[in-house]
Amino acid sequence: MSDDLLPIGRFARLCRLNVKQLRHYDDLGVLSPAWTDPASGYRYYRRDQARDALTVGLLRAMDVPLPVVARVLSGDGGGALKRARDRIEADIDRRRRGLRLLDRVLAEGLPAAEVSIVREPARRVFAVREAATPLTISDATSACVRRLLPQMSPDVLLVGLFPLDMADEFDVRVAVQAADGDDVLPGGPFAAAVHVGPYEEIPLTVHGVLAWFGDFGHTPAGPVREVYLNDPATTPPEHLETRVMVRVGEDQ
Repeated sequence: MSDDLLPIGRFARLCRLNVKQLRHYDDLGVLSPAWTDPASGYRYYRRDQARDALTVGLLRAMDVPLPVVARVLSGDGGGALKRARDRIEADIDRRRRGLRLLDRVLAEGLPAAEVSIVREPARRVFAVREAATPLTISDATSACVRRLLPQMSPDVLLVGLFPLDMADEFDVRVAVQAADGDDVLPGGPFAAAVHVGPYEEIPLTVHGVLAWFGDFGHTPAGPVREVYLNDPATTPPEHLETRVMVRVGEDQ
């Protein structure tokens, strides 16, 4: 064994990591020891590996995922690091939206939407879909809207369609009514309430509508529909109006 090798404990102290972390990075192939004693399994590191180990610690402190860290160490992480940065920024934006919602709940209490029953006809539409996660709903919805722009006219309303059950992955749909549309939105009785305010606060009204189902013993038959009643390009966020609708189950 070379005198240049450091046992894992000393190397951990040099790099401001702990032994458990180094073992984990080795198991994942992110930072492997220079030599492992075949008899004892004890790991040893070269001193010149300290820079890589410090880089791992620095990037992990910034919440950069380990697969991206591994690519950075291999010299091929520029694009991956930029994407990791974008994901962190998106997560910060999501948390800020959550804080704004929480501030509203603290100031006004849990929402109690004014819900009414409306009967909707079946509507023929063009609809597009995008895969989403709970963190990417806004981006997926925007992508759907961009794809629908060629089918839109100034007097046509957009309808967002979101599943009742928020799985890890799901489809977001956006539809626009059209006489020659290739899809149909079913009609029937709907519980509906009008949300006034920024789109990011729509979950408060959705909460109120779904709570109505529980209060009155009805069964929601999703998806949640969001009908966007005015143009966000010309309407201040606090004056945006969105009709939130959930179909009442036929067993009622």
